[in-house]
Amino acid sequence: MSTLASLKFTSQRRPHQLPTGLQRRNKLLGKLADQLALARSLESGTPFEATRQRSIVDATTGQRRSMAVPRRVRPWWFHTDNGRLALTVRYGSRVLELAKGKSAIDIADQAALIAALEVLAQAVSAGELDAAIEAAATAVRDRFKR
Repeated sequence: MSTLASLKFTSQRRPHQLPTGLQRRNKLLGKLADQLALARSLESGTPFEATRQRSIVDATTGQRRSMAVPRRVRPWWFHTDNGRLALTVRYGSRVLELAKGKSAIDIADQAALIAALEVLAQAVSAGELDAAIEAAATAVRDRFKR
């Protein structure tokens, strides 16, 4: 019994659902991880294939099985007229406004792209883009209202 006496017991329950802001932040962090993996694979010259799990029913046996299927990841960056890269951050189909009136990050080359994506991931996990994420989510939600 002396072993259990060294522990502190509480009556806490596990929350059933994460707060909405944290769910949105985690969604954007997952998409940033995909972009970072895509940028690293382009820099190293290796092919990149993102997958997701699908549940498929076998036609002959009728049994359901889980299978990894490829999914397309479109890059969030593009080449500008002056030969540099511009990186936009998307939440769903919306481009986030990162600063007042500015929605893209000017980047010099591929190595700087990876560094910028890592900085963005740190900023999202710190909650610095919560207001922009909320604005994008509100804009999407408003389209469904009559």
